[in-house]
Amino acid sequence: MKKIIILVGILVFASSVKSQNFEEKKSDLPIFENLKVKVGGDFAIQLQGLSHSNTNDTIDYYDLVTNFNLPTANLNLNVFLADGVKMYLRTYLSSRHHNETWVKGGYVQLDKLDFISDGFLSGVMNVVTLKFGLDEINYGDAHFRRTDNAHAINNPFVGNYIMDAFTTEAYGEVYILKSGFVGVIGVSNGKLNQNVTVTTRSNNDNALSVYGKLGYDKQFNEDFRARLTGSWYLNQGTSTGTYLYGGDRTGSRYYSVLVVDGEGDNYRSGRFNPGFTQITAFQINPFIKYKGLEFFGIYELANGGENDGDGSYSQIAADLLYRFGGKEQFYVGGRYNMVSGKQTSASDQIKIDRINVGGGWFLTENVIAKLEYVSQKYTGDGIVSTLGASYKGAEFNGFMIEAAISF
Repeated sequence: MKKIIILVGILVFASSVKSQNFEEKKSDLPIFENLKVKVGGDFAIQLQGLSHSNTNDTIDYYDLVTNFNLPTANLNLNVFLADGVKMYLRTYLSSRHHNETWVKGGYVQLDKLDFISDGFLSGVMNVVTLKFGLDEINYGDAHFRRTDNAHAINNPFVGNYIMDAFTTEAYGEVYILKSGFVGVIGVSNGKLNQNVTVTTRSNNDNALSVYGKLGYDKQFNEDFRARLTGSWYLNQGTSTGTYLYGGDRTGSRYYSVLVVDGEGDNYRSGRFNPGFTQITAFQINPFIKYKGLEFFGIYELANGGENDGDGSYSQIAADLLYRFGGKEQFYVGGRYNMVSGKQTSASDQIKIDRINVGGGWFLTENVIAKLEYVSQKYTGDGIVSTLGASYKGAEFNGFMIEAAISF
């Protein structure tokens, strides 16, 4: 209890809350005067009070105690190189999976082509944005609300979704944003770890990933905003499609849950990656905000190809929040997240359910404190054959407290 009081004791004065951001709009671009470097950062720490169990009498998990997790930190650079030309770079200073500092990735964003000649294709570039880099790809809307290592201020809860669609790949993207219309088309090399080798050329290794998004996003009036998007991701290689749900190298927020005693640590604990090599994925995301009431949803399908035994999984998630206070600096809410499916068409069904209930306080626009209760359960005849004997009747639950700063 003393640890909880200390962590909550950092709360000071409440200010305004950030609204939900998705793709960057042309109107958000700064006026260019000269080369400018904006240095930012993120910091996050959690107090974890989770317990876990299974129904396999022959397998024991690590004993978990209530204590602080390893703090995480990011360093962010926004560099305005020319009028309509920006570079962004994120470096993980500390993460669950890596002790050393390393670069997550970055990109160059082009909103104008005046560096070619004044007004070059200005009519097109008024609605088009180009991105090139090695960074997270824009598949789905869930990655805008997830925690990216220490960048936790956009996530109303502590953990990310069970099937966490997030990967950093070498890519190029074209955006069309006009009058609420959202269009994205992208191509990536499908690789998390970059190299120039091909292991089995005849099996179509190093296949490109093609993905995109279509949707509509409008602020109808001061009180009401609605957004609906649909995204897809296609890769038919034999190795380059595996990273869509396994591309986060920083680790999950639920430390050491469901980890067998003496077998090290699974830094993705609490998540699920189908691991399909020939993947076809679709994600539909509704977002509605009316005054203080906010809803965000996920309906997602991830299908494997013939090389994967035609396995298939679906994911649904629903976040319902109520934001209140003079500047909506407080919120309470819940999230339901469920993944179900088969590893192959002949496999038995598995099901993973998670419930989050909690709330948060934006102390300022850049500082947040969160409290949540989480419960996750694994059921279905295919759990043991797909995930292993340690997941028989597995579940974890308890509380999480997180404090995060982003600037």
